[in-house]
Amino acid sequence: MNFSDTYTSCGPQNEEPTVFEQSVAGRRGFAFGSPDVPASDPKDTFGPVFRTALAELPELSEVDVARHFTRLSTLNYSKDIGLYPLGSCTMKYNPKVANKAASLAGFAQTHPYQDVSTIQGNLALLHTLQNDLAKICGMDAVTLWPAAGSHGELTGILMIRAYHTSKGNPRKKILIPDSAHGTNPASAAICDYEVVQIKSDGCGLVDPAEVEKHMDADVAAIMVTNPNTLGIFEKDFKKVADIVHSKGGLVYCDGANLNALMGYVKMGRIGCDVMHMNLHKTFATPHGGGGPGAGPVGVNMALEPFLPTPVIVKRGDKYSLEEKRPLSIGRVRSFFGNFGVLVRAYAYIREMGGEGLTAATRLAVLNANYVKARLKGAYDLPYDCPVLHECVFSDAIQNKTGVKTIDIAKRLMDYGFHPPTVYFPLIVHGAIMIEPTETESKGLLDRFCDAMLEIAKEAKETPEIVRNAPHKAFRTRLDEVGAAREPCLKA
Repeated sequence: MNFSDTYTSCGPQNEEPTVFEQSVAGRRGFAFGSPDVPASDPKDTFGPVFRTALAELPELSEVDVARHFTRLSTLNYSKDIGLYPLGSCTMKYNPKVANKAASLAGFAQTHPYQDVSTIQGNLALLHTLQNDLAKICGMDAVTLWPAAGSHGELTGILMIRAYHTSKGNPRKKILIPDSAHGTNPASAAICDYEVVQIKSDGCGLVDPAEVEKHMDADVAAIMVTNPNTLGIFEKDFKKVADIVHSKGGLVYCDGANLNALMGYVKMGRIGCDVMHMNLHKTFATPHGGGGPGAGPVGVNMALEPFLPTPVIVKRGDKYSLEEKRPLSIGRVRSFFGNFGVLVRAYAYIREMGGEGLTAATRLAVLNANYVKARLKGAYDLPYDCPVLHECVFSDAIQNKTGVKTIDIAKRLMDYGFHPPTVYFPLIVHGAIMIEPTETESKGLLDRFCDAMLEIAKEAKETPEIVRNAPHKAFRTRLDEVGAAREPCLKA
C-alpha cells in the first residue's frame, strides 16, 4: 500500500513526507473533457524539443498538493507570525496595502513587451519613485533597475569604473572598512578592483587617519556602510569623503541600513557620490525567502551620464525611454527591474509621506536603543556607543560556562522567538546582532528581552539546558556541516 493511502494528518509534531513519497500511480489533479478540435501530433508543433518520455513527476490529486504545501507552511516562520530580530537585514512588518497596490490589474497584468505608449502610467510611477528616492537620499539621479542590494553595489561600482575610465584611468583599488557588508568586497572584486581593508577604530568607526594613509592615485573609491554593521553612524563620513575626493576618488555608500537615516540624513549632502538602497528592506516588500528585491542606485550629477539604460525621460506630460547614452554602462536588468517591488515601494512612500518616513526612522532607533539598554550587562557589549537601528552583543559573558552564541540562538527558539543574526559582523567574536525595526511594540520587545535575560540566567546557573537547546522545536540540532558537505539532492 502506498504511504499516501494511510496518511491522514501532519503538523509540527509529525514528519511530512515528500510529494514523491505521497505519489500514487495514475492519480491526477485535473480532468479535461474530450477536445472539440482535431487532435494534432505535438512533434509537429514542437519538433525536436518535444519530450519523448514522460517526466518522472509525482502523481497527486489537487487536495494532496494543497494539503502538503499547507502543512509545510505551518513549519515556516514569517513576519506575519512574529518578531524577526535579524540584524543588518531590516526584517520589518510590511503593510498589506503595498501588496494590494502591486496586485492591481493595471500593474500586475502589464506585459513587458508592451509599447511605451500603452504603459504611460507605469512609467509615471517609476519616474516619480526615482525622484522620491533621490530626494530622500540627497542624490541627483536614481536608476531603479538593479534587482537587489548586491546587484545595486555591482551597478554602482561599474559606474565608478566607467567614470574613471572616461578620464583615462580606471584605477586599481577600492578601500573597504572591516565593518562593511560582505558583498562590498565581492562587488569590488567582480569589477576587477583590488580590495584594501581599512581597520576600524576603537569605536568600530572608519578612522580618517587610516583612510589618509591608504588613499592615493590608484584608489578608485571607498565603500562605506552607513550606519555601519555595528549600528553606529559614521560621524566622520564627511571628513573621509573630503580625503578621498582630494585624491580624485569617489565615495560609495552602502545604503542597506537606510531604515536608520530616512528624514534625518541625506548622504548626498555629506559627500556620497554613489549609493544603493534596498527597497525590500526599507520600503515595504516582504523580505526573506530569496526575494524578490530591488536595489536602486542614486548618483551625483557627475555620474549621471553613466546610469544604466534605459533612462526614463519626461517631456511635457509624456514619458519615453532613452537608450542612446554614449557613456552609459548599458543594461543591468531586463525590462524595468523587479517592477512589483517598485510599485510596493511607491505605495509605501505615498502612504507614509515625509513625516511618516521620519517617524519610522525615529521609532527604529528608539527600539534598538531600548533593546540595547535592557540587555546591557547580561550580555557583553563590545562597542558601547550610541546606536541607530541595531545593536551588537557578544557571548563573552556566557562563554565562561561554555555557552556560545549558537546555543543562545537555539535556546531562543524554545521561547517562541526567531533567533537574531549570529556571528556577524566578523569584527565581533561571537556576535549577537539584533535589529527590532520600527514595527515592533514595546510589549513584544519586552517579551523578547525577558527571554534573552532568562537565557543569560540559565547560561549561568544551568548551562547544559542552553547548550542542548532547542528542546521544543520540530528540528533540534542539525548537522549543518554534514548537510553542506554531503547534500541530499535526490528524493
